Amino acid sequence: MTVMRAVASYQGLPIDDGNSLLDVEVPVPDLRPRDVLVRVRAVSVNPADVKIRAGLGRSATPRILGFDAAGVVEAVGPEVTTLAVGDEVWYAGDITRAGSNAELQAVDERIVSRKPARLGFAEAAALPLTTITAWESLFEHFALSETSTGRLLVLGGAGGVGSMAVQLAKELTGVEVLASAGRPESVAWLRDLGADHVVDHRNLEATTRAAAPEGVDYILSPFTRGNIEHYAEILRPFGHITAIDEPEGLELLPLKLKSISWHWEFMFTRSMFGTADMIEQKRLLERVAALVDDKRIRTTVSTTIGDFTAAGIREAHRLVEGGHVTGKVVVAR
Repeated sequence: MTVMRAVASYQGLPIDDGNSLLDVEVPVPDLRPRDVLVRVRAVSVNPADVKIRAGLGRSATPRILGFDAAGVVEAVGPEVTTLAVGDEVWYAGDITRAGSNAELQAVDERIVSRKPARLGFAEAAALPLTTITAWESLFEHFALSETSTGRLLVLGGAGGVGSMAVQLAKELTGVEVLASAGRPESVAWLRDLGADHVVDHRNLEATTRAAAPEGVDYILSPFTRGNIEHYAEILRPFGHITAIDEPEGLELLPLKLKSISWHWEFMFTRSMFGTADMIEQKRLLERVAALVDDKRIRTTVSTTIGDFTAAGIREAHRLVEGGHVTGKVVVAR
């Protein structure tokens, strides 16, 4: 049996516990017919990684976490037609399968594309999950296009998803982009990404109304808890909200009087259910790779940890768990 090194968890523990993430050896994954086997060169850590790690039950077998990755195709399944050995790729993975915190990962070709040529592996690994989440929110749930107008408010604008949503909206739509931030460095980050206005999430209604007196048409919400009444106030009638979080006890009734539409975004839906259009994630990654190579979209990596071991990935989880990261945290070989 051929084995590989990986970083895994056996149970949900505080990140300061040395057993929360461990260096292990596991079998190299078998390939399904449409899988590529990727030698992982870099990964990024998302809030989803942190949440899943913290909520793990006790297990006798190691759970390999990690979604975002960039690496090199080392082998392909018998039905693969879109990628070849040696291709440099990026992807966000599949929540139902072993993750990217490993030497090698098996991934369905339909959710993998060639990475931007002008980015290194660490820079590329920062983008896939947040790119897919932002893209599906803007162009599928909100149905925005190059001719769209109105105003978009991106909550948590300096985070990973927010940073991509701001860039994609500015490059590919006609909407005016507002984004929220609280710290001076986050405000500067958003202005550099091209946000038209930066509002204060600590005083959301007043600062949004100051920037957009008539209200906004779209809200991308990673922080929904306690904000529904604020959203009802600042959204125009027939506005839209896409939420990427799942707060308990969510009450949407305040949205009814304005006939506000509610959308959920979960970027793993296509791969989890093997939908007929699963390849759309490859296609959008290909399109964004071209935008990056044309210098219209930039990487959002802000911190790179050069230690692809349990210690390095624990440090990345610790930073993300702290909730004050601007951009993305990457771990690279």
